[in-house]
Amino acid sequence: MPLLSCVKTAGLRFLRHSGVFQLVRESSWRAHRLLILCYHGVSLDDEHQWRPSLYLAPGTFRSRMEVLKRQRANVLSLADGIRRLYSGTLPPRSVAITFDDGFYDFYRQAHPVLRDFGFPAAVYWATEYSEYRVPVFNLICSYLLWRGRGRVIPGKALELECALDLTGSPGIRAAENLIFETVERRVLSLPERDCYARALAGLLGIDYDAILDSRTLQIMAPAEVREAAAGGVDIQLHTHRHLTPRDEDTFRKEIRDNRRQITACTGLNPTHFCYPSGVYHPEFPAWLRSESVVSATVCDAGLAGDRSDPFKLPRVLDGQQMNDIQIEAWVSGVGSWLPRR
Repeated sequence: MPLLSCVKTAGLRFLRHSGVFQLVRESSWRAHRLLILCYHGVSLDDEHQWRPSLYLAPGTFRSRMEVLKRQRANVLSLADGIRRLYSGTLPPRSVAITFDDGFYDFYRQAHPVLRDFGFPAAVYWATEYSEYRVPVFNLICSYLLWRGRGRVIPGKALELECALDLTGSPGIRAAENLIFETVERRVLSLPERDCYARALAGLLGIDYDAILDSRTLQIMAPAEVREAAAGGVDIQLHTHRHLTPRDEDTFRKEIRDNRRQITACTGLNPTHFCYPSGVYHPEFPAWLRSESVVSATVCDAGLAGDRSDPFKLPRVLDGQQMNDIQIEAWVSGVGSWLPRR
């Protein structure tokens, strides 16, 4: 563990042992605030090693839910939490759980754990890939390059101008950028992008069919979303193509296309939104209101209060790089007082 993390963890343990966690957790200040937890994925394999800021190992996710249970958190649905936040009727220690994107691993790994604990959750579902049994292109390319790290591969087979040097992190990032720029320039369709990813896997000696069979980095299919929704999962807006264009008509089309598919699967009209990748611009709230959206979450850490902008609600992003005491600090409210990068 890095020195800074060790020092932070030691400080949090001291505050917990001193009774500060309990004092803040039971305070009137905390009772008027909602902690919105943000998750992206629970690993099917080694995704938490590849992207520890976004993925958790299955055991880690279960441990997080144990923290909520031990802290007597009142886990509310996202819609109920936001409604009660602004009506001043939150119960003590209020928490809402959200997942971004709607990956298959939510259905396979997270949903059963949430069911075990009886915790509601919202999934902000990006729907473009939902009809395809293929991984999200940018993510699978990044994952493949990470899996193939430590080597240099020729770029000719991928129509690249130079070889890909994967012997260090800077080279892997440069390879990602080169691939993404090339594919963007060629305007490849979704099936063509998947063929490109398969070719990359072949060059790296990685079994692409095994990745497809595992459903790694794939979005939930409509049937899986229907089942999750029937089991109490709240499916909400995240744009269709995981984009936040600055053009109003295009932005609103993203919301409408996304809503159309969600409604077709759930029979419900979603009215809560999450900005993809946390990208936010001042003109977005007015456009969202015009599409009957009532709230939007960002990726800025904090607790939401009744004076928080409903179209810029803070969330705490949890990942493998966090530990249980840090999450406990956020549940108590102490986390919001600590310095953050």
